[in-house]
Formats: sequence, structure tokens, C-alpha cells
Amino acid sequence: MSEAVLYIVATPIGNLGDLSPRALEVLSRVDRVAAEDTRHSGRLLAHFNIKAPMISVHDHNERQRADLIIEHLRNGESVALVSDAGTPLISDPGFVLVRAVREAGFRVSPVPGCCAFVAALCVSGLPSDRFLFEGFLPAKSGARRQRLEALASETPTLIFYESTHRIVASLGAMAELFGGDRYAVIARELTKTFETVQGGTLAELLVWIEQDPMQQKGEFVVLVQGAPAPVLDQIDAEALRILHLLAQELPPKKAAGLAASITGLKKNQLYQALIAKND
Repeated sequence: MSEAVLYIVATPIGNLGDLSPRALEVLSRVDRVAAEDTRHSGRLLAHFNIKAPMISVHDHNERQRADLIIEHLRNGESVALVSDAGTPLISDPGFVLVRAVREAGFRVSPVPGCCAFVAALCVSGLPSDRFLFEGFLPAKSGARRQRLEALASETPTLIFYESTHRIVASLGAMAELFGGDRYAVIARELTKTFETVQGGTLAELLVWIEQDPMQQKGEFVVLVQGAPAPVLDQIDAEALRILHLLAQELPPKKAAGLAASITGLKKNQLYQALIAKND
């Protein structure tokens, strides 16, 4: 009888050669494999001739499946959790299961490997000492804009996942709310045949992707350079007075935009100064 352990196993994000020897060994000996999409992960297991029974674990059944998996563990079985690609729990279900298993007294062991946003960060040339991983932005435009506005003054490198259907809209919103001159990198289809890593300002990247429909297909990681730390002494006292007066009557973004029109200073600079004051 195998040891009752829940293994969190990272799988390739594209190139099957990236499955680690340890991951292959664990998947080959566990009693069951829990997967977000059993059909998708079933093809991966079949490629490596792994025949373990599969359990589906996704957003809509995770709490119920946690009880089932704990029962298997109580019977002395080992289980591996995998996602459709990359490291489980990163913008994927799994934390409810992991917490339940740990609270039931069983060991949860990581089998590290591929993670799309880490791979993208490594090749982006953007600062990697501090970063903020946001995952997928909201699907609806209003909620997406609201989230981006909240991130506009963040100084760490910002990292997003995005889909084929929303990449153009998301880049457009980023260019508008972060400023078109903010440097960013698009990493598309990493480790796959059409892998692309393209850098430029948000305005440049928006034009680039709009002009080439082929670049709009696939799975995306978008990395955006963080905002510069606000330097208040670069804004004169009169400009600050105008900004703060406007902010008493208007939302921060509108106050910064109107103050920019009056003073000739950059909207983003004024917005960051306003947010810094409120912090």
C-alpha cells in the first residue's frame, strides 16, 4: 500500500519535454490523478503511458471532490493533483482541496515545475526583484477598468494572464489607464511552436497586436513595468494645490486629468502623487 500523500504536480505548459523526471515518477506510481479537465490531462498521461484512474476537480465541484479525495487518502492511497498546464493552484482551483487535506491530517507535497508567469518573467527583461501577479483580469470591461485603475500606481512589475478573446481590449485599457508610454512585454504561447516574446510601450504593443491577427491567438502573459515611485518635489506647490482642490470634488483619475490640462504636467504623475497622499 502506498503512502497516503496528496502531491501537487506541475506539468508542461506546452513542450512535453518539460515534464520533470520526478513528476513522471510520481504520476506513474500514485493511485489516482485529480485533474481540472480529465480529457485534457488524460492525453498527457496517455502520452507517457500512465494508466492511473482520474478524478475531475474543478471550480464547481472542488468542495465535494475534497471529501472523496480525503476518503481515498484514508484508505492509504496516494493522489496527484494536476492542472490543465503548469503549476496547480496558479489561477486554477485547488486551494480548497489542499486546505481540506491538510486539516484532515494528511501530507501535501509539491512536485515543482513549469509556471507560465515565472517563465515569462525570466525572459521579459523587466525587474524581477518585486512583482505583483494578478492572474486574469475581470471579463467585463467596467470591472476590468476598475481593477487596472487600482493598479496604476503600483511600483512592482505587474503580471497578468489573458485570453485570445480579450487580449486586445485588455491592452487598450492598460494603455489608457497606465499610460501608453509604459513599457510592457507580451509573452505568447511559451514553449510552444509559435512562442513569441515582444516588448515595447503599451501603445506600441497595442498597434503591433492589432495589425497582426495571428498574434492575437493563443495563451498570453502580459508583463507591465511598475509605475515610477512618485516624486512629490517634482510637482510645484501650486500644481499640488490645484490637484487637491479638484480631488475634493472629483474621482482621482478625473482630478488628475483635469489638473494635467491646467498645469501641463503628466496625468499619471499627478495621479500617482494623489494616490501616494491618500496612502
